[in-house]
Amino acid sequence: MLGIKKPTPNVRSVIGAGMRVTGHCTFAEGLQVDGVVLGDVASDEGTPSLLVIHEGGRVEGAISADHIVVGGLVVGPVLARERLELLASGRIEGDVRYKTLEMQPGAVVAGQLQPQLTPPPAPPTLAVEPAPQAAEPLPIEPTLDARPPKPE
Repeated sequence: MLGIKKPTPNVRSVIGAGMRVTGHCTFAEGLQVDGVVLGDVASDEGTPSLLVIHEGGRVEGAISADHIVVGGLVVGPVLARERLELLASGRIEGDVRYKTLEMQPGAVVAGQLQPQLTPPPAPPTLAVEPAPQAAEPLPIEPTLDARPPKPE
């Protein structure tokens, strides 16, 4: 329903300013990045997730979560399964896939924006029986202007 927001997951983990993490990172619920991550950052699928990259935070690798807020720098592809928010200080260098996008003036995306459209429901199909097919081809009836075929 309009006007009712889903509860956002809590930020349970923080990569603090001055901290540098190298390698693939996975998280549950919420992660805040104020430092540097050199590697992919992905949430556990199946539960709502929030990834916040604050101003001064940087991720060099692919990121994916349900809800992503970028106020820092991301160098790599981004997959926001539900919502992507780009703050004025946010910068993404890579292709971006999202379902919903909010972008403040000043935010930069150097890559392709690819909305993940929800396919429309399939139209109902009608049960149509195939027309019966003739067992033998019908004979060709002569017409008034029938001319003999020309020899080749």
